[in-house]
Amino acid sequence: MHILVVNDDGPPSNQSSPYVHSLVVALQSAGHVVSVVLPHQQRSWIGKAHLIGAAVKPTYFRPGTLHQDDGTIHTLPRGSDGNDDDEDGDEWVLVDSTPASCVQIGLYHYFQDRGPVDLVISGPNYGRNTTALFALSSGTIGGAIEAALCDKRSVALSYAFSSGDHDPVVIAEASRHSVRLIEYLTKNWADGVDLYSVNVPLEPGVSQSKVLYTDMLENRWTSGSCFRAVDSAVPNLNPELQEHNLRHQSENPVGGSPIDANGTPKRSRIQHKHFQWAPNLSDVYRSVEENTPGNDGWTVKEGMTSVTPLRANFMRQPGIQGEIKLPDNDEPTVYSIVDSDVPYVQNLMEQALQRRLGRNRYKTISSLSDLPSPSAPVFQYREYERLDFEHAMLHSSSSLANAYIIRKALIRKHYLSNTITNWVTKHPDSVLARHFKFAFDFELDYAEFLDDALLEAYELRDSLQKNEERPEHEKEWWILKPGMSDRGQGIRLFSSEDQLREIFEEWDVDESDTESGSERAEEENDTQSGENGTGMVTSQLRHFIAQPYIDPPLLLPSSSNSKFHIRTYVLAVGSLKVYVFKEMLALFAAKPYCPPSEDEDQITDLARHLTNTCFQEGGSANEGAVRRFWKLDPHVPGLSHDWKEKVFDQICAVTGEVFEAAARGMMVHFQPLPNAFELFGVDFLVDQDGTAWLLELNAYPDFAQTGEELKEAVVGRLFEETVEVAVKPFFDGQPPVDGTDHFRLVADLDLGRRS
Repeated sequence: MHILVVNDDGPPSNQSSPYVHSLVVALQSAGHVVSVVLPHQQRSWIGKAHLIGAAVKPTYFRPGTLHQDDGTIHTLPRGSDGNDDDEDGDEWVLVDSTPASCVQIGLYHYFQDRGPVDLVISGPNYGRNTTALFALSSGTIGGAIEAALCDKRSVALSYAFSSGDHDPVVIAEASRHSVRLIEYLTKNWADGVDLYSVNVPLEPGVSQSKVLYTDMLENRWTSGSCFRAVDSAVPNLNPELQEHNLRHQSENPVGGSPIDANGTPKRSRIQHKHFQWAPNLSDVYRSVEENTPGNDGWTVKEGMTSVTPLRANFMRQPGIQGEIKLPDNDEPTVYSIVDSDVPYVQNLMEQALQRRLGRNRYKTISSLSDLPSPSAPVFQYREYERLDFEHAMLHSSSSLANAYIIRKALIRKHYLSNTITNWVTKHPDSVLARHFKFAFDFELDYAEFLDDALLEAYELRDSLQKNEERPEHEKEWWILKPGMSDRGQGIRLFSSEDQLREIFEEWDVDESDTESGSERAEEENDTQSGENGTGMVTSQLRHFIAQPYIDPPLLLPSSSNSKFHIRTYVLAVGSLKVYVFKEMLALFAAKPYCPPSEDEDQITDLARHLTNTCFQEGGSANEGAVRRFWKLDPHVPGLSHDWKEKVFDQICAVTGEVFEAAARGMMVHFQPLPNAFELFGVDFLVDQDGTAWLLELNAYPDFAQTGEELKEAVVGRLFEETVEVAVKPFFDGQPPVDGTDHFRLVADLDLGRRS
């Protein structure tokens, strides 16, 4: 969940606000996204007030060590100085206003990039908020009421302490207990309830004590005024110290009867006085002792947690009563197997599960045999060949896999070409007709059979024959791609039949040197691939496609006019929703671009034409090889100022359409399952006119090419959003969400397949 935390005690302070930091840490450890807006100072006893007549000015708090008053306050947020290195780390917003104002500002003016707020937690208050005397003045409950009036579910959380010693162990237990209780209430929210007032006794073992639904005890001030008259010359206590003394019920008076400068009591009809807030809290405690069990005050006095369901008009919602049985702390909701050959991926997926599911929500296992029962909920994130699809098919309602069994229609280049060709034939107005270079596919074992292969691809042969009569700058260039290769292997440029023949002759392997079996063939593949790994063994991979080469591509002066392509991460969920991840990468070639028509000798220098990082010395670690798309040049000659937004819109439209083409037009070769999802790497090339051309789709894309610098910002966030969109809803029995701030929903197809 995305949770907004506010309070009335201000930023972390061992004197006046000792609990909020611990709660935030507990919520984050449970996998929730937590945003924090707090008053910049103590604002207790202020109810649901707003301060009018003055501008509300924020400052920015960076938490320090838990239970240490070493957090820092800054006038500007991280990264506001343009320093990207300053963007990481937790940061809270402080405002010089009330808890209710914190709610308004947090809901509507900050954190929009994190998605809608699912829940507002106001607290934990420094002290109990039981009985009407406390509740009707409580800034903590006032913040929760403000959230309810903004149509958000909210919980007012208060810790009833009995000691001024802030034991970190007891606070941590109360925080974990509070998180479990809040998660329970969120999943079991009763009809008619706007907010819950929760009071947790700050005592060892509170997580093992009962949790009860309660009424709010009605009581009154019976001991006279809640203000104490003091000498006008006595300086005011600061709010933090005054609240500290009040919560500990200090009996030391600050002043008595007003006196004159000579010490003689002054007598007049109206005496000039100052007043300090000093309610007699014994009224509250006496009313608790005198009442019967069932109310919030009595429940907390007995060491149990009280949960009072309220309407946003201070009335308790009737009909909700009894004990709350929280799930067993030791029983995970989901078992997970994360088994990747790439440590980069392994670590980030484990981190995403921890952050978004929480340590108590899942348990890591190494094998399906470790499940307590075959039907236990389990999530497999594994290499394709190690996925247990049989288990997933037999337990479709409890087993989630990270890949579809059949998706050749998308990930094999020759299948993708046929998928799009067939779709556009039936739907000539499809966006794919304007964003995909239609290809010719053929099969070939050895160069000597090229003539026979070209008989089938007659349009290609016709283009090559016409090239013989064209001047160099008018020739149509083609790019050759093996249908089942990756990492740029076997890709070549050509504009004549002779060049094409030379390519295949280069790959021909003397049959006498070829041993039987796939192991020998793989060794030959390694031998033939050369320094850059771009060669092929045609007898191993027989399928090829030839596409028109996109020239001229979009070139950016700030990148030495090197060619680049866009790597887009696409999430397909169930059967079938498709999302495009907004954080895209731009992968740049190692050398400046040169059109193949200007110097045919350069077509063998693929480092000018291919943008795969595997073609570069140092790979993604090479400076400038991998950049964030949204940080590319904002102004490009010949394109509008919003060229990146337009490219992104094209990518979304094309992606949604190509998945529909596969799902509806190539059902034999693309079969999305309701209990599976898959992340694809989808590549686009932008030409100099700003048109985005679909190049290919890759299953199990090379996430590590993102590099260390962008690891958290791109792949880490991608995995977390994937858990949020694809994993959590499946195990919660909910449909996938309709997009987030980071995922745009581009296709929502009901294929009639059910788990």
